[in-house]
Amino acid sequence: MITTSAWLVLATLALAQEPQTFPLWAKGAPGAVGETDPDKPSLTVYLPAQGKSNGSAVVVCPGGGYGGLAMGHEGKDIAAFLNQLGVSAFVLKYRLAPRYKHPSPMLDAQRAIRTVRSRAEEFKIDGKKIGIWGFSAGGHLASTAGTQFDAGKADSEDPIERASCRPDFLILSYPVITLEPPFAHMGSRYNLLGKDADAKLVASLCNHTRVTAQTPPTFLFHTDADTGVPPENSVLFYLALKKHKVPAELHIYEKGRHGVGLAPNEGETASWPGRLQGWLKVHGILGKEELKR
Repeated sequence: MITTSAWLVLATLALAQEPQTFPLWAKGAPGAVGETDPDKPSLTVYLPAQGKSNGSAVVVCPGGGYGGLAMGHEGKDIAAFLNQLGVSAFVLKYRLAPRYKHPSPMLDAQRAIRTVRSRAEEFKIDGKKIGIWGFSAGGHLASTAGTQFDAGKADSEDPIERASCRPDFLILSYPVITLEPPFAHMGSRYNLLGKDADAKLVASLCNHTRVTAQTPPTFLFHTDADTGVPPENSVLFYLALKKHKVPAELHIYEKGRHGVGLAPNEGETASWPGRLQGWLKVHGILGKEELKR
């Protein structure tokens, strides 16, 4: 199993193919308040080396408290990691505060999944192996996409909107899950909903309460030392998954600050991407054969 540091050393080779960036909505995003770069959500496509793809794909949602995007260690580095596994990566630039609040980020994430699925043949991927991976506030966005989805709008004039926005699996790294104290990351909540948000709206985006039997299989990673987003966020989501008998795996490492990404300089915590790789194998995401538990 390749170490996290080795993954990052290989990143330059993995991303040798020039990535492509395109807007999620060619004619402008719904609810756009302007026409500048922050008003234009997009996907940047990182494809594995020729002959290496296994047909799986992941939409990547970097964190940043819904006010910024960590596009390096939670974006490009993640794409390199996925490409080394033969997985196509689609890094999402979603709309942020203060210009945008809910539901704009959610609409962007849903559109990203629909886009990848509707263009599966073009990208040479399996439309039934499309996941979403989120970090911190991006983890809240990914868990929102995994608990609030639809089968597509069959009568839409836009072929992308006809595709389902349900992800086939979730990867949540130190995610924001609840927006209510005592475990909420209040900065993410205020950026997403404002300081005077209606209590029912807040409750509706506490994503552990939205889990059902239809929620996709989920891998969760957190650290006990995380003082930014308490690990109870991941625990709440894991317990909800267990309640509804959704396959899930949770790893909480003792050491590691918030926002470690692949944790290349975090000692034993750096082993977590290897745990993820194993989980992806178990679910048949890295090949045709599933491993038996």
